[in-house]
Amino acid sequence: MATVTLKGTEIHTLGSLPNEGSKAPDFQLTKNDLSSVKLSDYEGSRLVLNIFPSVDTGTCAQSVRQFNEEAAELDNTIVLCISKDLPFAQARFCGAEGIKNVEMLSDFRDGNFGRAYNLEFTDGPLASLHSRAVVVLDENGTVLYTEQVPEIVDEPNYKAALEALMDS
Repeated sequence: MATVTLKGTEIHTLGSLPNEGSKAPDFQLTKNDLSSVKLSDYEGSRLVLNIFPSVDTGTCAQSVRQFNEEAAELDNTIVLCISKDLPFAQARFCGAEGIKNVEMLSDFRDGNFGRAYNLEFTDGPLASLHSRAVVVLDENGTVLYTEQVPEIVDEPNYKAALEALMDS
């Protein structure tokens, strides 16, 4: 179990994020058109998994905006923004914000992504949602970098995530 805080109050996730150097757990998530996508569909591309509780909060929305901006500059890299928001809400947000350089994916169907990556909250007011985290994968699905953001209202360390791509 990992412990993070929500405005200073401890809340817990299922466990630790995948270890750097390990193979990333497979997943099946839902795209905005309601089709399914798996990790293997991205084989050959580097991935930044930007994971958060809900795009309807300020910090989560900002992380999508920031990675959208940064992603335009990255070669052979796809940013996947992952939450349990319904695909309709994700599409609405991207349309309103002009977000075009990231893919929004939803774990609303069965929550297996949150469990496989150990980032589902087990208690507190956000129980069953995803914690704020970043996982960076190389072209073969090997974990290069992880960050479990310790205070859920804080933004992730964008610079460190992107530097992990530069070092690979």
